[in-house]
Parts: sequence; C-alpha cells; structure tokens
Amino acid sequence: MSDEQLPGDPPQKLPWTDDRVEALKKMWAEGLSASQIAAKLAGGVTRNAVIGKVHRMGLSGRVTRARVSTPRTRKTREPSHPGRASASSSAPRTSGNNALKPLASVKPEPIPEPVAIHIADIPVGERVTILMLSDKTCRWPIGDPGSEEFCFCGKPPKEGAPYCAGHAALAYQPQRDRSRRTG
Repeated sequence: MSDEQLPGDPPQKLPWTDDRVEALKKMWAEGLSASQIAAKLAGGVTRNAVIGKVHRMGLSGRVTRARVSTPRTRKTREPSHPGRASASSSAPRTSGNNALKPLASVKPEPIPEPVAIHIADIPVGERVTILMLSDKTCRWPIGDPGSEEFCFCGKPPKEGAPYCAGHAALAYQPQRDRSRRTG
C-alpha cells in the first residue's frame, strides 16, 4: 500500500492535532462560522466535522460579529385580493409605445361591507344544499353543519371567487383589518 494520493481517491483527512484544535478554538472564539473554519483548516475538514468537534469539546460563548446598527427598510406591498388581477396587469395600455398608465389613474374597486347572513334570513325554498352548489352559487356555509337547516348562501358569486360580494368581503380581509378585529 502506498501513502500517495491517487486521482479519484477521496481526500485524506488529517487528524485533530493539538495545533488544529487550538486553531479551531481561536477561530470559534473570534466568531468565524463552521464553514469558514473548515476552509481555513483544510486537510479534508468539513463544516460538519467542525461542528461535531465544537460540540464534543463543549465550546460555547462565541463572540458575535457586530451587526449593522441601521435597521433594514421593509418594502411595502399592496394587499392582494383573490380573484382580482394586480393593478399593473389590469391597467389599460396606452396606444403607441405600449407603456403602462400611471398607477395614480387606476382606481381600486370599492370593497363591499361584510354581510352576516343567518339561517333565519333565508326562506326555506331559497336555501341551497351541497348538492345544489355550482360555480354560479355562493358557497358560503350558513348555520351548523350538523343541523338539518344547514345550507349555503346561493347568491350569484363575485367574478372569479367562490363567494358573493358580501361574503368575499368577510373571507378576504386586508391584514390590517384582521389585526384590529382580533387584537
């Protein structure tokens, strides 16, 4: 057997010598990551080998690197509405250069007020059962599913949504409105 490294052979791993262990301790205390330490130690040492050695040695109390003192700015997004195309994709194009109209000219649809419908509000003859549901009926459940009176709204749904305008307003509330009601 030869000690020579042949092409295609896995790299030979060097043992954890006292010098390498001291270097590991020093770099760990400086706050280097396990990947950075593995790269500096070389000799077949992997990130996982560094992590395993650190845990076996019981090292902790790392120095954390200084973080940037200015907080990151968050990008603001407009709330998405199911069933509606985004303002940029639904905005009409101007003739000629195919440029989009400014967003200020696009007016959002008014959101209808949520409507709470109770089982008593729907006459018996107009109640929609699960067998009567279709893409032309609002699928908002009304009442206790265990009772015989349980039914669905049945009004015409909002375009591209499973619910009528009133129930869609209940189902799809912007984040800020939900936090006010539950908070």
